[in-house]
Amino acid sequence: MHPVTLDGTEAAVRALTRALRPLLDGADGPAVLPLAPGETPIRPDLPVEAGTALIVHTSGSTGAAKGVLLSAAALRASATATHARLGGAGTWLLAMPAHHIAGVQVVVRSLLAGTPLAVLPTGGFRGRQFVEAASDVLAADGPRYTALVPTQLTRLLAEGGDALAAARSFDAVLVGGAATSPLTLSRASDAGIKVVTTYGMTETAGGCVYDGVPLDGVRVRLEDDVIHLSGPTLAHGYRLDPDNPAFAAGWFHTSDLGRLVNGRLEVLGRTDDVINTGGKKVAPTAVERVLTAQAGVGEACVVGLPDPEWGQRVAAALMADGEVDLAALREAVRDALGAHAVPKQVQVIAELPLRGPGKVDRAAVARLLNEAPRRG
Repeated sequence: MHPVTLDGTEAAVRALTRALRPLLDGADGPAVLPLAPGETPIRPDLPVEAGTALIVHTSGSTGAAKGVLLSAAALRASATATHARLGGAGTWLLAMPAHHIAGVQVVVRSLLAGTPLAVLPTGGFRGRQFVEAASDVLAADGPRYTALVPTQLTRLLAEGGDALAAARSFDAVLVGGAATSPLTLSRASDAGIKVVTTYGMTETAGGCVYDGVPLDGVRVRLEDDVIHLSGPTLAHGYRLDPDNPAFAAGWFHTSDLGRLVNGRLEVLGRTDDVINTGGKKVAPTAVERVLTAQAGVGEACVVGLPDPEWGQRVAAALMADGEVDLAALREAVRDALGAHAVPKQVQVIAELPLRGPGKVDRAAVARLLNEAPRRG
């Protein structure tokens, strides 16, 4: 295998690009393994599984990190379907870490499009750096694209000015990696940013459902509300774990709950995040959607905390602009989802803790709320 440590420098991204190029062109060569600084490969002394062009480590948020095995065909299928959905191949700005699948796929799309890749420097996401990195992309002919996590989109909206103008100039801004609040999406739309929400994971070579609609060739089915995915973008398994039941009969069994609304997939959150309070189940994402649709609430994370009476109690951490009416928030949840879903504890915090590619760290939020005084 060919490890490439992505330390955030443009030189490291160029090294990843050089390593991927021949594999995408169909040449034989060692599988590429993008690594975060300090990260080590999974058993580099053992042979890589056949047909593997890329190995991407998962975040390990729900257990030990896994190495996802992706073929060149799966990478090409994902990039090709993305360009087809967006309106054609174009020039890309890489604005997120390239050791995560979302970042890798920006590199892959740029390679297949044959366009120069612009790279946002590391050191914190700031509007000025975004404007500078985007300038060459926005000067290019043809479609211009980038991909962001929700936190980055929120910061661009808050900063406004040139940063917002740059975001507005892209032909599409993919936003994924975590749920995006309805308020953020509404503000982005009002600001003229052409946001495309994405759903997918490393095991599907990145986003495979755009704005609730599967990419060409991707299939979605629900079994007991759990999302299952299939199609040409699917990985062929995990490193050194050939019998993992998550992959079966050409389908990947996710741990996400979902439903179809007017033919579009709506993701309700992970099965292991579901809160059981007083014998009734609450999907945190559903509560978060209600909370973030209320005035003054920017972002929210809902978790279940141990409770001697209820088994678990619904608790929420919020990022808000100014004072929030807690009674009104609870009433909104009660009206939308029922009394059992109403948060018994609400804490307003300055910033939600994150992990991986911009995902809220639910375990960290739970610890924060568990240690906080009960204020309602």
